[in-house]
Amino acid sequence: MTKRILFISSTRVGDAILSTGLLNHLIGENPDARITIACGPAAASLFEAVPNLERIIVLGKMAFSLHWPMLWALCAWRYWDMLVDLRNSPMYYVLAAGKRWRIGRSQEGVHRVRMLAGVIGLADAPPAPRLWTGAEHLELARRLVPDGPPVLAVGPTANWRAKTWPMARFMELINRLCASGGILPGARVAILGRDDERPMALGLIDAIPENRRIDLVGKLDLLDAYACLERCAFYVGNDSGLMHLAAASGIPTLGLFGPSPEKHYAPWGPLCDVAHTSIPYEEIFPAVFDHRNTGTLMESLSVDKTEEAARSLWRRAEGAKEAPQ
Repeated sequence: MTKRILFISSTRVGDAILSTGLLNHLIGENPDARITIACGPAAASLFEAVPNLERIIVLGKMAFSLHWPMLWALCAWRYWDMLVDLRNSPMYYVLAAGKRWRIGRSQEGVHRVRMLAGVIGLADAPPAPRLWTGAEHLELARRLVPDGPPVLAVGPTANWRAKTWPMARFMELINRLCASGGILPGARVAILGRDDERPMALGLIDAIPENRRIDLVGKLDLLDAYACLERCAFYVGNDSGLMHLAAASGIPTLGLFGPSPEKHYAPWGPLCDVAHTSIPYEEIFPAVFDHRNTGTLMESLSVDKTEEAARSLWRRAEGAKEAPQ
């Protein structure tokens, strides 16, 4: 009899990406199981190419939490061999399931990947995030990021402005990393971000010479962006879902942190690192913080410090290539 797994993932893109290692582990342990994913609208396209996917249920937030009764109505008629609830929702209690797991409360100092893996007892050996793509994503990526000089990928935006490093500093960093003495001399530069973030990134886009610019802002869904990142040599960007996408792609990924906790959300992987503000996270918030309207809180992160972190990570990545397999 066919096994069925219900995987209730996160609303936010970054958290959904970080949950994919757990999903990949379950698929590996149950290769013939049919998979149903429930997640928020922003993250839904991440799961389009999941093996043995039966359905994606998009959970848009509703008044009075009516999205949970809707999910129950869509799922209650079926017995689930496994139910993984990463939203700590009522579904853990009200759906018929054989094995069931749910996430607990956040733990101080524990990375989100390790916490998610702990749901099924894998906190000591957490599976890394993993995404799946189709031939159409790979073909589009080949067209948008064609073979040629190496590509520095940059994510200059974030879901709130307080997390965004000043654009002028991104431009200075790009110039240094792509100069003759940089880690990627003569590299092309790919700029990525959502369509609604384009006004924020436009000055940086225009500052990059056209013959070296790959403008991808607002032009890709999540799996297309992932496939494009796989073709890049290095990524640097603010703490965002895009940063986690880059880390999952396997390229060296440098995340820029200030008003968000790197101990929970640093990019995950052997070729990942962070550069953080000189003012620590615990001290950086103003007395009254409005995440929608507060301007950047990243100004204490210098270009020098960020360049040093990028060079250190690049040396580590080059050393990994030379190490015996």
